Amino acid sequence: MIAKGQKINDRYEIEKLIGEGGMANVYLAHDTILDRKVAVKVLRGDLAGDEKFVRRFQREALSASSLSHPNIVEIYDVGEDDGNFYIVMEFIEGKTLKQLIKKRGVLSLSETIDIMLQLLDALATAHDSYIIHRDIKPQNIMIKESGLVKITDFGIAMALNSVELTQTNSVMGSVHYLPPEQASGKGSTIRSDIYSLGILMFEMLTGKMPFKGDSAVEIALKHMKEPLPSVRELNPVVPQSVENIIIKAAAKNPKNRYRDVREMAADIKTCLDADKQNENKIVFKYPETDFSDTKTVNVLKKETKEEKEQKPVVKQITDDDKIEKSNKKKMIVIGSIIAVFAFIMALIVIIIPKVTESKEIKIPDVYGMEISKAEDMLKKAGFKIESKSKSSDEVDENLVIETEPTKNRYAKKGSTVTIYYSSGTKKIEIEDYVGQNVYEVKAKLELSGIVVVIEEKEVTDSEKYEGKEQLIIEQSVSSGEKIASGEKIVLYIPKILTTYPDMVTDAWSLDRATEFCEKYGLTIKVVYMETASVEENTILAQSPKAGEEVFENDVFKVTVAKKPTTTTTTSEQETDTQEPGDEQGE
Repeated sequence: MIAKGQKINDRYEIEKLIGEGGMANVYLAHDTILDRKVAVKVLRGDLAGDEKFVRRFQREALSASSLSHPNIVEIYDVGEDDGNFYIVMEFIEGKTLKQLIKKRGVLSLSETIDIMLQLLDALATAHDSYIIHRDIKPQNIMIKESGLVKITDFGIAMALNSVELTQTNSVMGSVHYLPPEQASGKGSTIRSDIYSLGILMFEMLTGKMPFKGDSAVEIALKHMKEPLPSVRELNPVVPQSVENIIIKAAAKNPKNRYRDVREMAADIKTCLDADKQNENKIVFKYPETDFSDTKTVNVLKKETKEEKEQKPVVKQITDDDKIEKSNKKKMIVIGSIIAVFAFIMALIVIIIPKVTESKEIKIPDVYGMEISKAEDMLKKAGFKIESKSKSSDEVDENLVIETEPTKNRYAKKGSTVTIYYSSGTKKIEIEDYVGQNVYEVKAKLELSGIVVVIEEKEVTDSEKYEGKEQLIIEQSVSSGEKIASGEKIVLYIPKILTTYPDMVTDAWSLDRATEFCEKYGLTIKVVYMETASVEENTILAQSPKAGEEVFENDVFKVTVAKKPTTTTTTSEQETDTQEPGDEQGE
């Protein structure tokens, strides 16, 4: 463990530990040359003694440092200092995807698609450079406040090959996303990263991991043997088109997965299109349990056949064989007669309809006509009519949308033509969404074409809504009302106002005030005042005052009681404590 204040390579001054893992520890540090915050990943001490592992760690880290992409954490420096092997990388102020999933439970469709497209774009760049991540998991994905996604741990990923599955804590964190081929000890390909992405997408939309167990080995076996649970059963909002992407990405047989990340991205970009959402559930071309080398199997089968053909076959002709041969000749004659008869009947069946068939008529174009007029036109042309209504955002009510068969096609006189006329814009009945998760409701309504706007609304009782920031407290359209596709609904969530407590009246201590500032990201300025009438370190005055709203990065000034000295009666001393930024996960 590296101590606070220690310098790596006489340049990176360690500020604090921000992440611990089986392979390395991550520290927040200050680059004293470029005057910026950086994250320093230091190889764990017990692995630093393995020369083979260190060489691979350095080689792969240097290789990953060549990657340049807005969604990949940038690597600045790689080296060794006093036995500590380290990687210096971009420091990301934000949350890991794992933290976001734990906080929210289930991510919305739009959020999941946005995150996946950023990840796929980044991995396309990595795969183009022949770099496979091999450890895709939400702990290795950072999300900034702006929504920008960053993938970490490219430096260590390739070096993980030399570590056994059973090594303490080394693969345990990743086994929930482990491709079957990796679990069975086979090599990894770009499709291995695609499998992990499929499991990751499953977790974002369900809040759960598909396979659980008491040990890493048990979970790995489930990845190899058990079918993937249904996403739609866990989250009915997910359309079949989205579940199909997860099923294909997380196929156990790599041949059933996407060929590359760009193919997967193409499906994700169109998965919410109206013509795709209700597509059939995907069916695999190759068996999910067959991971054998089919080429080898086919060669063995071919050799076996050739061996059989090389063996001479000797058979003695008997009287039974002669009778069988005679019967075969009779069957051939009978079969020929039947074939000729069938041919004659087929000619009759084809020729007679051609002679007696009704005249075919061109179907007129009735698009946009009133239903009654369209029916009259088609009846006069000699057709029977069947009329059906159909919702439409483009065609006004009671006007024709289309016919079946379509216009300008030909149909027999007297046949039935179906007219589809508009029943008007499809309207959705709004439910009472108060108390429900705003992002789940948003995804559900957007699938129906409703425009959803999320707005914060101030609440007076902030404590009542603590931890319920994602719940709907009000909606602009009342329950029971119907709105059409393209219309807007506003969903209101609580805007929790944090105010300054009365630290003077309640006699807060300096330690308690400091904890308050750390919690809300404030900079505390302390002024000491000597007094014998109040206990030392008690708050005597505060600014801003009690009841005023708290804003992140505010400067909060407090006057604190201090025991009088013998030489002076009053002295002041100021100290600054800056709340550090958000931690960067490993």
